[in-house]
Amino acid sequence: MGLDSRAVQRLQQLWAKYGSGPLLLPIPGRKQAVILSPEHVQRVLAGTPRPFTPATKEKSSVLGHFEPNVSLISKPPKRSDRRRFNGMVLEEGCPVHSQADAFLRVVKEEAEVLLARSGEELNWDKFTVAWHKVIRRVVLGDSARDDHELTEMLAKLRAVSNWGFLHPKRAKLAKQFHDRLNQYLSRAETGSLAGRIAALPKTDETSPSHQVAHYLFAFDPGGMATFRTLALLATHPDERARAREEIDAAGETVRKDLPFVRACFLESLRLWPTTPAIFRETTEDVEWDGGTMPKNTHILIFAPFFHRDDEYLDYAHRLNPDLWLQGMPGNGWPLVPFSGGPGICPARDFVPMMGSAMIAEILGTKELSLEQPRLSPEEPLPGTLDNYTLRFRVGPRAS
Repeated sequence: MGLDSRAVQRLQQLWAKYGSGPLLLPIPGRKQAVILSPEHVQRVLAGTPRPFTPATKEKSSVLGHFEPNVSLISKPPKRSDRRRFNGMVLEEGCPVHSQADAFLRVVKEEAEVLLARSGEELNWDKFTVAWHKVIRRVVLGDSARDDHELTEMLAKLRAVSNWGFLHPKRAKLAKQFHDRLNQYLSRAETGSLAGRIAALPKTDETSPSHQVAHYLFAFDPGGMATFRTLALLATHPDERARAREEIDAAGETVRKDLPFVRACFLESLRLWPTTPAIFRETTEDVEWDGGTMPKNTHILIFAPFFHRDDEYLDYAHRLNPDLWLQGMPGNGWPLVPFSGGPGICPARDFVPMMGSAMIAEILGTKELSLEQPRLSPEEPLPGTLDNYTLRFRVGPRAS
């Protein structure tokens, strides 16, 4: 239906009619504001958690179903403790995690199994099974590899959480889920994030299982971005050649540092953000040039508007991974696939590392051709790309 493209066009029209905003919306029962200016995006994200908290009422109602103590919806002072913990576990700010050798060996093993079982066709159903095995092994340890029930428990909790306030919590299932997580965390298997967690300082407020629940949750969109990146590289021969040159130079052991492949992964997130809506809420009255934004106003930053605004970006609808090889992608324009400011995702380096490794293992050994839909470097890329229906023909890589 092209809803993302239509939304971008609508916001362009609103900006043309009302100016740079923020634009307050007359929605009954809740004060709402939409951010239309790049400068205001930077101000809101830099002002986390005060006066712009990420712990909005809506977000808290959703995540409260299965991870009520996660740092994302925590308020000070608990937020700082949990945020610090996540940054230490995921080594925020480090493109290559100190345990990368162990993690990427897992990727290599599961990619080999995936390709062996996929035969001549690779689709989302096959890919996501392998991806979740990677997630469980990396986060919880090898003993969690085949614990599909754990993933299904999380899926059930997420399904009801989408209704937020409107659906009663499944407290019994949530307890079973966290009990299972804590069993893995107590084992603290070497070569997993659980093992790293065991060695880190914690407080009574840290709630490790709630932070780990979010790792499992957040890895899902990482898989979507990985699969979409494969679609881009399968249909863009110049970028595919550059990616393969980098992959081949890294060898066949553990491919840890792949800047160009990582840039392609990040570019898929610019084109199709897995978190299109970034939410904040004012904790106090905030003064803007156009007036006062009241306390408890819910704020929306719609990432596709800034990522795909073709009135300002000449690369809005084409693949441009070189953006992410610059010191400041977009030269200050808000390209925010992982949010930004103090509330930026602490996995902003970890997830691209894992996704790039999976891409390298597949693209380094196989030739992929995208069956559906049609993507071309000669045509504008679509506003949405349904990862669930992507299908590839798989063959031996040409010499």
